[in-house]
Amino acid sequence: MLKRCAWPKSDLAISYHDKEWGVPLHDERALFEFLVLEGAQAGLSWETVLQKRNNYREAFDNFEPATVAKFTARKIERLLVNPGIIRCLRSSERKRFPGNSEGVWQLRRLPVGFCGSSAVKTKTRITGSGPNRTIGQAQQGPGKTRL
Repeated sequence: MLKRCAWPKSDLAISYHDKEWGVPLHDERALFEFLVLEGAQAGLSWETVLQKRNNYREAFDNFEPATVAKFTARKIERLLVNPGIIRCLRSSERKRFPGNSEGVWQLRRLPVGFCGSSAVKTKTRITGSGPNRTIGQAQQGPGKTRL
């Protein structure tokens, strides 16, 4: 009998938990899909992301990295107004960053998750400190944040 965590409540979340959650991935397309979906979560429930997953697959051409890398500015603008996916970039934050290093440091100045979520400092028993988490993650309690 499968031992299930307490967090999946809906049929969608239960199916995801039982078939995908915690299963090692090596497929490039699937890894890219989860990278995009995790980024979209930004403090929202994973259930919300799962409900929009098929919309994401359509909007992001089934998460084919080579295809997505060729998205034009026009295609990206259409994504930013696509009601089927989670989009929460403020207009002032819709700029392209010149390079990886500079871009990462510029992103650090943006609100956590791009949606105005506040980060809270967490602590571990071993180090006394831990990574920042969003308030929503902190409210879920220890060990309940999806990895």
